[in-house]
Amino acid sequence: MTGTSFDLDPLMTAEAWREEGRDVAIATVIETWGSAPRPAGSHLAVDRDGNFEGSVSGGCVEGAVIAEALDVIAEGNAKMLEFGVADETAWRVGLSCGGRIRVYVERLD
Repeated sequence: MTGTSFDLDPLMTAEAWREEGRDVAIATVIETWGSAPRPAGSHLAVDRDGNFEGSVSGGCVEGAVIAEALDVIAEGNAKMLEFGVADETAWRVGLSCGGRIRVYVERLD
């Protein structure tokens, strides 16, 4: 499994993975409120095997986003995810920073 790196461009990684024939999803932070760990426009690339590159939350909700990305790869339907302090899921996965994030996850075809 690839670790999270802020040095590599997740979109370039996703493109390279697609050229290798891998199934890939991209998660993009589209909106933030309050104290969010990563800014809008941040990306996380995920392949069918669960390898990932980039970050949408500085590690807070990556596990949940990766799980949803794997579903998107398998089913082909994009998803809109929202995590925030009022969301029990956010606390469970670790987004306790006081902010909220909205993440769009789509499969690359």
